[in-house]
Amino acid sequence: MVTTTTSPRPGGRSAAAEPASPGRIRRRPAWRRAAAPYILIAPVVILLAVFIFYPVGSVFYYSLQYYNPTTPWDNGFAGLDNFRLMFADSLFWTSLVTTAKWVGFQVVFQLILGLGLALLVNEVFRGRGLARALVFSPWAVSGVLTTGIWLLIYNPSTGLFKLLGNMGIGDGTAAPIADPDTAFWATGVAELWRGVPFFAILILAELQSAPKDLYEAANVDGANRWQRFRFVTLPHLKAVIILSTLLRGVWEFNNVDLLYTLTAGGPADVTTTLPLYVSQLATTAQDFGYGSALTTVAFVILLFCSILYLRLSKFNSEKV
Repeated sequence: MVTTTTSPRPGGRSAAAEPASPGRIRRRPAWRRAAAPYILIAPVVILLAVFIFYPVGSVFYYSLQYYNPTTPWDNGFAGLDNFRLMFADSLFWTSLVTTAKWVGFQVVFQLILGLGLALLVNEVFRGRGLARALVFSPWAVSGVLTTGIWLLIYNPSTGLFKLLGNMGIGDGTAAPIADPDTAFWATGVAELWRGVPFFAILILAELQSAPKDLYEAANVDGANRWQRFRFVTLPHLKAVIILSTLLRGVWEFNNVDLLYTLTAGGPADVTTTLPLYVSQLATTAQDFGYGSALTTVAFVILLFCSILYLRLSKFNSEKV
């Protein structure tokens, strides 16, 4: 029998019995550990800088400039002249009032109709899946396609109003979007058709997360349908209603596609909102300096109204 022995190292300890020294573990330098989070978020920061911060900064810059590509000899620093011009611009004030009326009309009626539809399709009945699909389908339609649909409906030669005229309701000779007295409301109905599903989707999702025990307790206490809606459903929906109305208000404030393609701000500027006025300045007059000043004012208005609305509604507070 042959035995092998391991010669001891100096100091009397064998190599197999020698433990690994903790000091031999390689560690990252401290600066690498500190820089790792910033490296990870750097791509997002770069994208935000390129696609958000730079465009917003350029708008603020051009709002202080005279800038019109068709008259380059007049371009230069304007200071606050573009903002002073607003006070004498009657169309600015008219478009601002139209914008406020448009946002108020759309948000209020979209919320009411969306809430009603959400409550309806939340009930259990035969064909509920089909009903939900029909309710949500307009949300998938773009603004330009919505314009095409409602132009056909409002067409006095082939649309719904021709049928109504044949039935003796109205004269059926003029499109409602061509009449200054009805153009705003006719355009508003088209936007309602597209925007109501937004509220219906969000409210329905929140309804399905409502605790059933609250409704059972309300039934035990003898609460009727209205009382269950007022004291159980509405408090549960408060947060989603506040958030959805804020988002929809901002989107309707900036609505351009449907208004531009359906009426182009007419007739007689009754459907010209502030963003549409800015769009017309950029595409027609190419006055980017004054348009940027209007955009800056619109941004400040939206920021102020959003903060005020969140403060007054106490969104995300303990009471919600």
